[in-house]
Amino acid sequence: MLKDLITHMQKEAVSADYNNLLVKQYQNDSIHNYNTDYTQTSQRVLDLSISILVLLGFALFLPIIAILIKLDSKGPIFYTQTRIGQNRRQGRSGAPGSNRRKVIIPGRPFLVWKLRTMHIDAEKNGPQWATPNDMRITRLGRFLRKSRIDELPQFWNVLNGDMSVVGPRPERLCFIRKLQQDVHMYNDRLLVRPGITGLAQIENGYDTDLESVRKKVYLDRKYIGRISLRTDLSILMRTVSVVLTGSGAN
Repeated sequence: MLKDLITHMQKEAVSADYNNLLVKQYQNDSIHNYNTDYTQTSQRVLDLSISILVLLGFALFLPIIAILIKLDSKGPIFYTQTRIGQNRRQGRSGAPGSNRRKVIIPGRPFLVWKLRTMHIDAEKNGPQWATPNDMRITRLGRFLRKSRIDELPQFWNVLNGDMSVVGPRPERLCFIRKLQQDVHMYNDRLLVRPGITGLAQIENGYDTDLESVRKKVYLDRKYIGRISLRTDLSILMRTVSVVLTGSGAN
């Protein structure tokens, strides 16, 4: 019991640290003046180039992957889910009143594509985050998630312009509604297009609790404030290491 209490106190201390970091970050930076020239030109060229190459390679192996998914568990090959993307109505000043009308949905909804890695009844008890040793994940799904192969269909989302290769991870509206209440400046993540990989993805992994979300928001804001070709290329190189080691996968 004492061990559990100490662990809880340590988590609370870390969570408080990231809350303080977010407040200081807000005071010291101006992410609402991020480099839009890059995101609208060079980043889009990079996105198109990478997504076309990846999708062509993925198409060669898709028949084999599809058969393995079908043999491993019942259900479809692909899994789709509505996520929230970039908030293109948010004012450059970042002030809450800068939108021309009340924002009912905080960003642009889109349908994200993934290879199915969970059993078809995975959310029969409602939406929830994946956890270590999650029993809802199929045997093949564990490999697909660890190798990040399950994310490859999202390059179709990149090709369509819903996502970028690098950016904050897109989230579901049900989670955003709660997290924007509990995590300071959570909606700032929606300033740019969401990404398949990103600074938060490679340093923080999947969300597991509120503490990890606070760290993610800190890292996402840090990325947006420094967004550039050099930053994206650095993150892409680090992503290769994450994929090869399978770190951070649930």
